[in-house]
Amino acid sequence: MTRQPDRILPGIVLMLAFCLLAPLLDVSAKLASASIPVAQIVTARFAVQGALMLPVMIAMGLVLAISRRALGHIALRALFLMLSTFSFVAAISVMPVADALAIAFVEPFVLLLLGKFLFGDEVGPRRIAASAVGFFGALLVIQPSLAAFGLVALWPLGTAFFFAFYMLSTRAVSGYMHPVAMQFHTAWVGLVFCLPVMLLTEGTGWAAFDPVWPEGLAWLWLFGVGFWAALSHMFMTYALKFAPSATLAPLHYLEIVAAVALGYWIFGDFPNALTWAGIAIIVTSGLYVIHRERVGARARRQAVISAASA
Repeated sequence: MTRQPDRILPGIVLMLAFCLLAPLLDVSAKLASASIPVAQIVTARFAVQGALMLPVMIAMGLVLAISRRALGHIALRALFLMLSTFSFVAAISVMPVADALAIAFVEPFVLLLLGKFLFGDEVGPRRIAASAVGFFGALLVIQPSLAAFGLVALWPLGTAFFFAFYMLSTRAVSGYMHPVAMQFHTAWVGLVFCLPVMLLTEGTGWAAFDPVWPEGLAWLWLFGVGFWAALSHMFMTYALKFAPSATLAPLHYLEIVAAVALGYWIFGDFPNALTWAGIAIIVTSGLYVIHRERVGARARRQAVISAASA
């Protein structure tokens, strides 16, 4: 079904809201990481998100039960989101948010290649070349970060890899599950994955896992991780109901701008010249991939119309 032009504007506004709010999740996680282990921050994300989404589920009259088929897809979605979140929080606990986010933005290129090799999606040489250039841009960001922070600078690549699989699992379930239900079930299943890890690592002394009792503002930062995650992703989910992904995808890169602004304001972090060059290459390559996706989609639609009229 073609979306009406007057409905596209709300989608754009909602996507812009996502780009402004999503970095607040990262900022909350970075602030929490000063005293809270990474695994505990990830657990808090799922716990708070689930608690916030439950009353929304009830108010909307959505069914809380879930089928076995859906549970399998949601379990994969939650697992990849857990691993993606852990990788990113582990990175920003040490390095600037904007640097880590820029590296993680190679995810569209990872998703493109996974679609080609796992599902046989048609991917032309231009998009493959743009992906290679995008990875080169990521290396420009990684190189100074690697020198300054060590191997932790590679964690955002894990974020990109796991988030690409998260998107693939989302594609599998989005066709038959309401977005609100999807977020709620992902939250409680993610919590089921996280809690045993927390219990088994308690008292081990492992810095990234051994849970601690939060004190003072740490409670607020942990709540913020789940709150901003739930709110920002709801904006993105509903944006896609108003406007096509091809229209919204280029706006996603504005998240880096918001992350730079917040990182500078709160932590005094500002990307250096090499990092800015890498960010520019990643964004330009990503926008070109989106452009080629549009061209390909337009050609496929025209082929279908031609075949139908023949």
